[in-house]
Amino acid sequence: MITGSLTPEGIGELLRDARENAKMTQAAAAAALNVARTTLVAIEQGQRRARVDELQKLAALYGTSLNVLLRQDSAKVDLRPRFRKAGEQGEEIDPAINLLNSLVQAELELENLLGIKRVRFDPPERPLLPGNVLLQAEQDAWELRQLLGLGLAPIHDIVSLLELQLGARVFIRRIDPKISGLYAFDDAIGACILLNAAHPRDRRTQTGAHELGHFISTRRSPDALHANSPESNREERYANAFGRCFLTPARAVAAKFQELTAGAAKLTRRHIILLAHYFGVSREAMVRRLEELGLTKAGTWDWFAHQGGITDIQAREVLGDAIPADDARVDARRQVSMRMSLMASEAWRRDLISEGQVARLLHIDRVDARELIDEFEAEGAETDESPSFLG
Repeated sequence: MITGSLTPEGIGELLRDARENAKMTQAAAAAALNVARTTLVAIEQGQRRARVDELQKLAALYGTSLNVLLRQDSAKVDLRPRFRKAGEQGEEIDPAINLLNSLVQAELELENLLGIKRVRFDPPERPLLPGNVLLQAEQDAWELRQLLGLGLAPIHDIVSLLELQLGARVFIRRIDPKISGLYAFDDAIGACILLNAAHPRDRRTQTGAHELGHFISTRRSPDALHANSPESNREERYANAFGRCFLTPARAVAAKFQELTAGAAKLTRRHIILLAHYFGVSREAMVRRLEELGLTKAGTWDWFAHQGGITDIQAREVLGDAIPADDARVDARRQVSMRMSLMASEAWRRDLISEGQVARLLHIDRVDARELIDEFEAEGAETDESPSFLG
């Protein structure tokens, strides 16, 4: 019943794949299992059928669950070669790529355990055209806003839009501060994005919009966005421009700018703070956009910077309690994917995964896993009076 219709050869292949994914040698795995290396080789080659207790030990050793290990329809994904082919270099990039790959694989495992087919909405792909990429980005961003029913409204939660409206797999985790975000696309699993929880909310918003630009234009080319990385090619210029245009559409910015500056003789820090807060972007990004649209003269941001900048203290004086809390930055270790949290909760309630497997799948330690399970329990035990689904 545990192995289903799997042959010894099929089980051996799954075990070998799991061991290699865990970067463990046959000798180390055999020692942990307390068998000879030749015995493990025989199991992986299908010459000797593994016992149930051996399968359980090997699954735990390889950092997976027995349920997932033996699922014949379990999806496998490895995004790492895509980044290597793209030529991404640097010691800081590999851990981030590995983390994104692990989190995507964990979501797939949960979906398989629960029998969930993820609903995706991949917008029409817009190949880059000859000419001015800014003009194309402005048009493409406006068309996507119309397609999503956003109109001119500000976007205060790019993660919810990416995850719940487009079906992208979005994760917020603390990674090297030099990296703002990662993006990859797979035809079977969709768009995958990792944002840096160590960065402020407005910066993560801009990074998410930038990666959305790649999703719209160069969908199958992975992207690793570094802090202050230059616009080295048309693809990056488009993604940066798309992010600006999507978050701060020209018509909306012009209308709000006219409204807030009505009767004023000079552009002040207060104007910038209110505009940036309304559109959910950084103060610098807001001023740069005003310059780009010709609503203020070039060099305005540099002038503010030379005058001491526009500080967080000044923003708090203007906005007060209107400044939103940033839980993801405070607790960067916690997996904040809304869908993964729901799936992990349901899988745990059904006894499909243990507390240890919750920790492994969500890449959190056992203390955080216990706290998360306490939250699951606090949501309320099922009773006869609990609401249920119809049908």
